Amino acid sequence: MINMPDLTEEQRKEFEEKLKNMSPEELNQFQKEQCIFCQIISGKVPSKKVYDDNKCMAILDINPATRGHILILPKEHYSIMPQVPEEVVSHMFLVAKAFSQVLLKKLKSSGTNIFIANGLIAGQKAQHFMIHLIPRKEDDQLLNLEEKFIEPEMVKKVKVAVENKLNELLGIKKVIVEESQLEEGKEEKKDKTDKVKNKKNIDETNQDEESDSENQKENEEEEDDDEEETTENDDVEDDEEKNKKDEDQTDINLDDIANLFK
Repeated sequence: MINMPDLTEEQRKEFEEKLKNMSPEELNQFQKEQCIFCQIISGKVPSKKVYDDNKCMAILDINPATRGHILILPKEHYSIMPQVPEEVVSHMFLVAKAFSQVLLKKLKSSGTNIFIANGLIAGQKAQHFMIHLIPRKEDDQLLNLEEKFIEPEMVKKVKVAVENKLNELLGIKKVIVEESQLEEGKEEKKDKTDKVKNKKNIDETNQDEESDSENQKENEEEEDDDEEETTENDDVEDDEEKNKKDEDQTDINLDDIANLFK
């Protein structure tokens, strides 16, 4: 196994460069060769083994958090949980379930913690995935976590982000939208609807004005036609009356003349 603190600066740089140029398969094999837990599983390093099957092994932690702290390890080398096949994870949790019951009965534990340190920031100290099974007693002061208040808006954002990613991983075609986004969408839709309504009202108003203008124009034309027709009728009536007067006058004159010859 390579111990980084024992390397010189030049050796360390050369080693890091070598790691960068490794393929995923070569890197996995290298990690397996350097992994202390792979050495334990192969029997090269002694351990307090309490369970062994074809998929996993359970050993007592040499630096236990409490008495009876058990580590459940997959036989194959996996660095973090997402790399572990589902059937292996399922099997390991069945083993954890059985051991939890054993610890509660045989060690008279008040409870158990079953957890995974997944990544360096989560407290993972070795690059080999494992399940920790820790017996608990009253007032053991272990895992005393301080409660923190998170703003409701942040809780909503986290919920949406987690649900969307989970749906994506599970192949579910469903997108979760925040209530605030829904409200924004409603407001935007309302604005668009109002704009359409306003435009429609403006168009109808313009059409009504155009229609009134056309009607007014038609009425004016009709009035002009009526005036012209009235004027023509008046002229015709005047001509008829004049002709009638002329005829009457002519008749009278002819009668008078006829009487002269009697």
